[in-house]
Amino acid sequence: MQIKPRQHLLDIWQAIARHSFDAGGWQWGDWGKESSVADAERLLCLLYPATEIPAFRLDDPDTTQEDVQQALKRAGGRLEVPASLVTAAADFMRAHTGEDKRPTFAGGYYFGSADKTKPLTEEQRQLGVVDSFSMSVTLCLATLGFLKVYETRTRRSDIKETIAELRQDTSIRLTAAMVSLLRSFTVNVFDTDSSQGATLCELLGQGRLSQRQVLNKFQNRFRSLRAAINESVFLGIDVQEGLKDENQLFECGWAWSMVKDAPEVETSEPIGPQPEGVANAVPYLYFTVVALDGIQDLFSDRTLTLGLLNTEQQKLAEALRLRWELTQQYWSGIARFDADRWPLEDIPWRTTGQKLESAYFSLSVAAILVHDLMRRRATDDDLTRTVAVVERLAERGRITSRMTREDPMVHELHNVGVALPLQGSERVGPPMTWSMTDFSAQLLKRTVQLCTLSRNLASHDRLLRLAEGIFDHMWKRRIRDGEGVGLWDNIHAAYPEAEIHKRRVPVSWSITERVTEVMVQAHQMYQQPPIRSLELTELSRALLSESAHLLGNEQMEPAPKDDGRHGMQLRNIEVKLRRARTLVDEQPGTAYALTLEVLGQLDALARAREAADRGV
Repeated sequence: MQIKPRQHLLDIWQAIARHSFDAGGWQWGDWGKESSVADAERLLCLLYPATEIPAFRLDDPDTTQEDVQQALKRAGGRLEVPASLVTAAADFMRAHTGEDKRPTFAGGYYFGSADKTKPLTEEQRQLGVVDSFSMSVTLCLATLGFLKVYETRTRRSDIKETIAELRQDTSIRLTAAMVSLLRSFTVNVFDTDSSQGATLCELLGQGRLSQRQVLNKFQNRFRSLRAAINESVFLGIDVQEGLKDENQLFECGWAWSMVKDAPEVETSEPIGPQPEGVANAVPYLYFTVVALDGIQDLFSDRTLTLGLLNTEQQKLAEALRLRWELTQQYWSGIARFDADRWPLEDIPWRTTGQKLESAYFSLSVAAILVHDLMRRRATDDDLTRTVAVVERLAERGRITSRMTREDPMVHELHNVGVALPLQGSERVGPPMTWSMTDFSAQLLKRTVQLCTLSRNLASHDRLLRLAEGIFDHMWKRRIRDGEGVGLWDNIHAAYPEAEIHKRRVPVSWSITERVTEVMVQAHQMYQQPPIRSLELTELSRALLSESAHLLGNEQMEPAPKDDGRHGMQLRNIEVKLRRARTLVDEQPGTAYALTLEVLGQLDALARAREAADRGV
């Protein structure tokens, strides 16, 4: 199925308008305001495309395009929709602010209990989670950018008052989210003889290197990174003293929430008291990927161009950027530890902290590697090998291959998902879990990112075909009836023979938001110039040379008595050749086609002249 970002986004927006608007006003429904993560994802399904794609802008009603208005007609006219979004965002900020005026980042019903006989306490459901911190960064930046334009376009006094309140609340929430991300970052140091060290050595050694060889290679590979963490990382973290010992192994990344005993981050912003952390100082691959996705929005071109960060936020953003770069370098180095056989190529990946293995963790490491490849703008062998890993994950996840009888992969990756034990949550109640059911959406997201990065024709073609295959799988999984028609997630539609566990929440906003995000990325991919073929460029230049020579020859011939038609034909040929010359470097295929057309016209003129000379 071909990915058509504009049409698919319009379909998604139409489904959201049908689901979340009633009589022109935003409606949260039964599950709204129960999870800050789900609520942020829901708003981003509209705000993210509206602030990233000019054709989907809603902040200037005078420029709202007709098909966008038609898709959102259930939400109101072009003047009502942006006002409703402002009202909904303001309602979100109020709903997820505590009595002490402190922004809250509750996971809510996204949390699960590891002990089915013991439900989670209200205190546990209200715990902040990295998913919410990261989503809040993206949502707040999108909201601030939206308000910057919309406040100059609306004349409604009530909306202007709401905008003033919303801007302040959004800025405070953005700062609180950044502080929380800083306090959730951790560096875990452990000995090679510990269970965690043995797992990492086995993973990196691939059965070919001894523990001593792995340690020596680890020391050499990460010596500069270890020094950078020791010397540069501060704000919200106590780096363990053992990190200076090169005989110790380490991991860095984000825990599932703020780390226990993480020091407070000094800030002049009025974010209220900073809560105590509860998470163990152990990085999680899933939450690390989520954090990296949100942090990169802090230094995007749009954020910098619009000046969305104040001075205090810029300081926090720099601290987060340092962690962003160090984490990518670490996990990229781990994924490619042995050049002959990458640990990443040994699917499924085994986590050291949680002692689990799953193709989902392989996808998480691949996602970090994609981040690093994009940061380095890599187009070398690393990219080609990553493409092969992504293809294998699609096959292993039963997306591009058929499911077997009672296939465990459908259950583990798509239905119930991978349940992460949230280490440290037992301090405030029953042990908690976090389920990851968005394997397909995440795989699609990373495939499109790689496709955007790739400038190699063969790799780009493989990735585009893979992305279309995964998207076809995802599009089948839209809800077909009942609440949430046109949204996600109806797993049974993709796996009709599988026994699917019915979820209590009718709409998966996490998957819907990720598909929406992919459409934005696909739009950006198509906005890039096409990949140039050197062979086609050479052919185009050869054809241009021949065309120019034949045109010069034709212009030397006496014009026939045809009332100027011959002269018009020659001028038309000249225009096409000029156009072909301007395109030959960027679009050699188009230049090739134009020049072939010119050669055909020149040949027709030559044959007509020869026929006239023979008196035919």
